[in-house]
Amino acid sequence: MTRVYQKAFFKNKIVPIAEATLNVASSAVLYGLSVCTVFPILIAGGSVAAFRLRDHFQRLVNSAQIIGIDSLEPTWTYEALQQAVRALAQENSVAEMAFVRVGVHADELVPGTRSRGLATTLSMFVYEATPIVPQNGARLKTSVWRRIPDYAIPSRAKVNGAYVNSVLARQDALDCGYDDCIFLDAGGHVCELSAGNIFIVRDGTLITPDAASDVLEGINRRTIFEFACDLSIPLVERRVDLTELYIADEVFTCGTSTFISAVKEIDGRTIGRSLVGPITQRIREKQERVFRGDEPSYLKYLTFLYKRAMDCGQHEEVEAIGLSATRR
Repeated sequence: MTRVYQKAFFKNKIVPIAEATLNVASSAVLYGLSVCTVFPILIAGGSVAAFRLRDHFQRLVNSAQIIGIDSLEPTWTYEALQQAVRALAQENSVAEMAFVRVGVHADELVPGTRSRGLATTLSMFVYEATPIVPQNGARLKTSVWRRIPDYAIPSRAKVNGAYVNSVLARQDALDCGYDDCIFLDAGGHVCELSAGNIFIVRDGTLITPDAASDVLEGINRRTIFEFACDLSIPLVERRVDLTELYIADEVFTCGTSTFISAVKEIDGRTIGRSLVGPITQRIREKQERVFRGDEPSYLKYLTFLYKRAMDCGQHEEVEAIGLSATRR
């Protein structure tokens, strides 16, 4: 069972997690009309820092815009979100790596199937940073369920209601004794896992499904593009066939919740010659250095919140956070 920290941010204030609840008659509950993003809080150089917080805020804004939730950007700024993240981490005395999930929920009561002009609530909670798949030797199964195409529910938006698709696919994999699934698109091309992007290595080249393959354009995925450039590893984005995975030299997954996980088996077929391939290992080591704050060129992606050893009993007033969250 994943450990959830005791305090949440909800309706512009910090409350006990049990009080961060939505009405059963709200659009978020009735129709899954919420968008979200998840990012890690890291311990870097003795400080507590959020990873690529600005990019995660922008993805939240983009997701809301795509599905027609129009009350987020007029209400929230990046600076207000950063302030709320800092206060939430302090209130929970976060002093180790953890995940933060931010959601924007349409909480209008029984408005019918529409998205514009609805009242919304922003929520945040913190939970332990436990990977959802084994890090060294994940076993994957091609899903019997196809990935929802962008023309049905947009893949570029992290829509809570769309995760029913991921639940169906991953549960099928778990029922069959695997760790996670591999989604195919309507044309039979590889997309991603239930909650992570996928990369393969063939003849020294890093290959990943392109953005037109119904994938979430993951922030960690983009970070790996930068790692590959730094490490002089050739990178190609294109359509990927399932059988290419079977004969790949290496396969790994990436995402906030999957970390960088080496894959050892797909559909009963052994992948590569070692449990963790050399390119997977190089990219993983690069990410570990970045997360520790040991890569100067990547410090731009760390939003430092507070010193790890600070007295977490001294916090900003919660009411002040709520006031600063809106543009005047």
